Amino acid sequence: MRISVKALLISALLASPAIAAPCGNTSSGFNAWKADFARTAKKAGVKKRGLEALASSSYSKGTIAADRNQKSFKYSLDKFMKIRGVPTIIAQGRKRLAKNRSFYDGLEQRYGVPAGVIIAIHGMETGFGRFMGDTQVVSAIVTLTYDCRRSAFFEPHAIGALKLVDQGSITTATKGAKHGELGHTQFLPGNARTFGADGNGDGRVDFYNQADALTSTANFLRGKGWKPGKGFQKGQPNYKVLKEWNAATVYQQSLAIMGAKIK
Repeated sequence: MRISVKALLISALLASPAIAAPCGNTSSGFNAWKADFARTAKKAGVKKRGLEALASSSYSKGTIAADRNQKSFKYSLDKFMKIRGVPTIIAQGRKRLAKNRSFYDGLEQRYGVPAGVIIAIHGMETGFGRFMGDTQVVSAIVTLTYDCRRSAFFEPHAIGALKLVDQGSITTATKGAKHGELGHTQFLPGNARTFGADGNGDGRVDFYNQADALTSTANFLRGKGWKPGKGFQKGQPNYKVLKEWNAATVYQQSLAIMGAKIK
């Protein structure tokens, strides 16, 4: 019996695994990629609400523009500290510590991370909660996962964001930074899922609640290898842990300086 070439092609396609939609550097393939990523998310345990959030997410041009224009890696330490307002963070940080010392002492007793480091991160990331971002978290992180530059890095954070939607911690409307970081100290969603800790005792973790966010930050640093009682200046055991928070050398240096001065 003769079999046509067309029939053979159809048979081969049906027998072959589905070809994954490729990443992209423009919005043109975003919707096709989302449909494919939904299968990945479902296999990873994302449920109905998370999958709906993925389907309704949009390509974030603002996120892509910010990702293409990162300058921190190019600045000198002095310029970076000036731009980020380090003297102001130190001054305000000292006042915040004096006002709520028992809370920060409690964090250090539990996690081993000094108050100065936690306060410095809080001040650096959001100006102590004054600005926590204006970009939809789910759309931002999904866009970065689709983008070809660092898809593998952002994929677990996209899955994390969708699972946060499933558990009711965030919604599709929740806003954060341009790269999908959320809350007072700008957690990437995958890290939020892993290191989130209840700081105010209400039985849930809300990164837009200051106590929860700061407790989670201490938990993150301890989880990344922070050694209680050891130093965090350059060359000391805990300095390398600051890199786990932010990859920019000037950022790490600034945290070490601020943390020591805030105490």
